[in-house]
Amino acid sequence: MARRAGSPPVSLHPMIDRGVFRRAAPNFAGGTLACHCAEDKVIVSIAAQSAHNHACGCTKCWKPAGAVFSVVAVVPRDKLEVTANGHKLQIVDSNATIQRHACSGCGTHMYGRVEKVGHPFHGLDFVHTELSEDKGWSPPTFAAFVSSIIEGGFDPAKMGAVRARLRQVGLPPFDCLSPPLMDYLATAAAKASGVIKE
Repeated sequence: MARRAGSPPVSLHPMIDRGVFRRAAPNFAGGTLACHCAEDKVIVSIAAQSAHNHACGCTKCWKPAGAVFSVVAVVPRDKLEVTANGHKLQIVDSNATIQRHACSGCGTHMYGRVEKVGHPFHGLDFVHTELSEDKGWSPPTFAAFVSSIIEGGFDPAKMGAVRARLRQVGLPPFDCLSPPLMDYLATAAAKASGVIKE
């Protein structure tokens, strides 16, 4: 259902609501992420550009207060290092595929790591580049698991407005990951089963 004329757009995430995404800076070499604590912040240093940045509607990803979606990207695991106050990090759900490491002080998720060897995303860490003051990170390019915001309590009757707003700001909405990432997962599964030879 389209929103009525004069009504404000659905609020999804501060970055999405602004509707303007900076372009990735050429030769961007990474930066630091900081939690929301007033002092003794957890600092994560990343020595790489982010990839596959997207809005995510799942109920597991960290979102800023009031946000319906998170904005999350991936970086190579070997390019991420906790450089300050790592003792404050705790795993949110040890049974989850993505082990999300959150600050015990403010609750901010600093990175998510897939520990299962053989998983297609093993070797990648999930990060929220909005926690960085560095400019040049890759911008979000799609929205994933859009329907999942309903599981978090969002009104199903407003989903048409959500998808319309996402398209308006240039984030094609999917109820899974983007087609290239789904192809990547399917290819990994096919290789693991032997259907496709290495």
